[in-house]
Amino acid sequence: MSFPWANEYQPQHPLMQWLDAKLPLPRLVYNAIGAGYPVPRNLNYFWNFGVLAGVCLVIQILTGVILAMHYAGNADLAFNSTEHIMRDVNWGWMLRYMHSNGASAFFVVVYIHIFRGFFYGSYKAPREMIWLLGVVIFLLMMATAFMGYVLPWGQMSFWGAQVITGLFSAIPLVGDALHTWLLGGFAPDNAALNRFFSLHFLLPFVILGVVILHIWALHIPGSSNPTGVEVKSESDTVPFHPYYTAKDGWGLGAFLLIYCAVVFFAPNALGHPDNYIPANPMQTPAHIVPEWYFWPFYAILRAFTQNFPLLGIPAKLLGVMGMFSAILVWFFLPWLDRSPVRSGHFRPTFRKFYWLLVIDVAVLGYCGGSPAEEPFVIISQIAAIYYFLHFLVVLPIVSSIEQPEPLPFSITEAVLGSDQAASLAPAE
Repeated sequence: MSFPWANEYQPQHPLMQWLDAKLPLPRLVYNAIGAGYPVPRNLNYFWNFGVLAGVCLVIQILTGVILAMHYAGNADLAFNSTEHIMRDVNWGWMLRYMHSNGASAFFVVVYIHIFRGFFYGSYKAPREMIWLLGVVIFLLMMATAFMGYVLPWGQMSFWGAQVITGLFSAIPLVGDALHTWLLGGFAPDNAALNRFFSLHFLLPFVILGVVILHIWALHIPGSSNPTGVEVKSESDTVPFHPYYTAKDGWGLGAFLLIYCAVVFFAPNALGHPDNYIPANPMQTPAHIVPEWYFWPFYAILRAFTQNFPLLGIPAKLLGVMGMFSAILVWFFLPWLDRSPVRSGHFRPTFRKFYWLLVIDVAVLGYCGGSPAEEPFVIISQIAAIYYFLHFLVVLPIVSSIEQPEPLPFSITEAVLGSDQAASLAPAE
């Protein structure tokens, strides 16, 4: 984002002047997160979660690299090597709990970040590319988390790999061959564990690359804000540093307190006890369930129980299509929501349906973690129907017919009121 009132980087020390001339890295940092980057003055604490997502990614990469030094990607050794990390490696228990609970923390932060985008219209022009890259990051996160869940090679790891990779066999013509190719055999074993380990190690660095693109794309139009009104003058902005570095620092402190409390006092609260049992291909768990952050999409997968006779589509394929479509529909949000108003604060009808969507996703999550029996199946079917109706029907209709409330003239007016805005406005 380029503003004429943005502070220019002026190195004073001779060493910094030389470095700026040869490799302008300090200038890049200054313009990205320093006083040279003006941001809207009215950002609330929901804007902290982008920074927190970056912190979670760094935690996952650092702990993951160290854990990989002690892990054995072999079906006969994987479970014991995980126990070795927990019992024999210095601080290994803490590193593993940081990594496993860090994945949950990452998804909590990203889900809040996504639903903030839903409410405040962060996907609307001119920020479509930021949103699209964000959805790509989420898909990469899901793939990375699934492969990481397989690595301990406990009962839930093994059978989770069996179920999820088995979904690809539902694809017509090439499904069985694709399933065998993914596993490197006919069932999860050494080949599958090795490729999942290598991809789980590689994908976080791919995520980091896409995050850099995501931030780069953000700096072109600049940050959105709770009013959805674009920046009009210098009085609408403040430098990122020190105002938002301090605000993000407070949010980071609160996040780390909660994160450390979980790591040290309830490290297994979000896991499944069956994963502390070594993988046994001859004994199926009573209730196969993925990690909690997959539950809404797992509920959509299980909601399809009947074949579609008109086109001859089996229920399994319908479930796979529904599960992936539940995320892919987000790619089209910038064009499904045609309202000229971004923020849900000024869209009363949209606001009601937004909270209905939040409740619907929570219901899907609860059903996804419950046994595949009644009444959870019928509830997940109803919730899945509304989920797709919201994005494909409700959102386009509401954006076309609702009467939004009046918008403030500027960000300054929204923060300080019209009188102060007039006094701070530049002279004509």
